[in-house]
Amino acid sequence: MAVAAAGGGGGGRAQRSGWLEVLVRERWHKVLANLGGEALVLSGEERPDGAAHNGLGGDGAACRGAEGGGGAAAVRTAFTDPPEQVPEAVSNKKRCVKVLKQELGGLGISIKGGKENKMPILISKIFKGLAADQTQALYVGDAILAVNGTDLRDATHDEAVQALKRAGKEVLLEVKYMREATPYVKKGSPVSEIGWETPPPESPRLGCASADPLSQLSLSIHRDKKTIPLKMCYVTRNMTVSDPENRLIEVHSPDAKHTVVLRSKDSATAQAWFNAIHSSVNELIPRVIAEVRDQLGKTGIAGSREIRHLGWLAEKVPGDNEKHWKPVLVVLTEKDLLIYESMPRMKEAWFSPLQTYPLLATRLVHSGPGKGSPQSGVDLSFATRTGTRQGIETHLFRTETSRDLSLWTRSIVQGCHNSAELITEITTSCTYKSQECRLTIHYEHGFSLTTESQDGAFSKPIAQYPYEKLKMSSDDGIRMLYLDFGGKDGEIILN
Repeated sequence: MAVAAAGGGGGGRAQRSGWLEVLVRERWHKVLANLGGEALVLSGEERPDGAAHNGLGGDGAACRGAEGGGGAAAVRTAFTDPPEQVPEAVSNKKRCVKVLKQELGGLGISIKGGKENKMPILISKIFKGLAADQTQALYVGDAILAVNGTDLRDATHDEAVQALKRAGKEVLLEVKYMREATPYVKKGSPVSEIGWETPPPESPRLGCASADPLSQLSLSIHRDKKTIPLKMCYVTRNMTVSDPENRLIEVHSPDAKHTVVLRSKDSATAQAWFNAIHSSVNELIPRVIAEVRDQLGKTGIAGSREIRHLGWLAEKVPGDNEKHWKPVLVVLTEKDLLIYESMPRMKEAWFSPLQTYPLLATRLVHSGPGKGSPQSGVDLSFATRTGTRQGIETHLFRTETSRDLSLWTRSIVQGCHNSAELITEITTSCTYKSQECRLTIHYEHGFSLTTESQDGAFSKPIAQYPYEKLKMSSDDGIRMLYLDFGGKDGEIILN
């Protein structure tokens, strides 16, 4: 699992852009996040436009400036400046180096480390031709101990960034070369270590939208960039990580094996990021349904003909822990509610859902305020009850937005109605006043109770009521059904 902390947002062609921090292997790393229509891209590269911001790059370091800083040949790194090329006289000795900031390019360095990473503030890159490089006295691997007298030995990454920003035009750096830190600054961008799935060939094109089949199977091979296709991702909050400050966003992979958690600087920014990512995912669902239909062809899905709606929900796990929810993929067909643990990849996997509930035996029993809300004062849950041979099964689901709640509840109610219209009539044996009977419920004619035919004899009607006569119905959750049609003889108890 990767965890990220977000800064502000930018513009560009992406729907949203901003600098984030990603926690990989218990270390925080700043990356640039760009949200497009179909993908979230996390990049460990420098600002693509090469623009200076008060002499500081987007990775929290003094940046390279506008000219000639973007290419590999224009950057000094631990690869171009290996430790063996650093003079022995420099190693492990404090030095004071004066740097004159340039109008374009600032100090011309990038930094890594910080207190939160249990590392000193280290120079990870020096951009050729800019201020730091012109001193010919700074090296990749130098630890910055102080800036203009301000001690950075116990500073976080952001505190170091702010100190460098405030330093003015003439900057006095107290540094010390740390040969043992070379492996740290030599490492590639941590985004390459963020785990994510690679769909198999049988996938219904859940990767990128490119027509090239090879590119569909590869999320990203760039060392400093991770592209996360949003198609059928589950975007949620308060699922796997405690979020008392309401600043986290979780992105779960379609195969339910990987999670990236984003953290924003405040609740409002987190909500803006969530809304943008969630909207992008939702806009892709109709395309997913069409692709799955093409994949399944005339065989349908788990005994049904077509998919009416699908999406991720949080399901309450039975038990005493009110906050324990798990992701489930819920699919509504013309007659069933299907639950999967993850997005099926193979055609055969669609035929084996984790659970199947006939809509004809399912009803919506709750939608509104309740416990375990994802946001304070807002409940976005609904519950279903389904009659099975083992008794009544109840499920509590949580949606992410009020619009999702409305869509799901409306789809389930309409699906139950359509299923009844499709099947027209159901009948079941029962016992009424110690007599073997048969209850029939017809879509148009309502309820009828008859004696069970025996030895070829015709059944005899006991009672018949239209739907509008039903005053109340209930059950014991196991086998008893109570129907009240009003009047002296209108109370019927069936076993």
